[in-house]
Amino acid sequence: MTRPSRRRAERFGRGAEFIAAWYLRLKGFGILHRRYRNPGGEIDLIARRGKLIIFVEVKARADTRDAAEAITPRQQRRIRRAGEIFLAAAPELVALNSRFDAVLVAPWRLPVHI
Repeated sequence: MTRPSRRRAERFGRGAEFIAAWYLRLKGFGILHRRYRNPGGEIDLIARRGKLIIFVEVKARADTRDAAEAITPRQQRRIRRAGEIFLAAAPELVALNSRFDAVLVAPWRLPVHI
């Protein structure tokens, strides 16, 4: 059985992903996938605007500095690998420019998209 603190963290993370998706939509992105999983790893959000597709890691912490520091090189490699697998399975998107982005979420602050 999951502990209450684990459930609370899961709700906090899902809420941060909802906020990040909303924020990206306001910036003109369409959300293609949420919590996309493949053998390469998991991508929190995959979004597209015009000829750009972004693979987004969402981090929620007490402040945005802590959120930014929580994105490790290992996570970046995992997301890149998962993004490559995603694009290989979607040949119509291969010609788009792609990049790794992050959306940092902290309570009572606007999200930070980097």
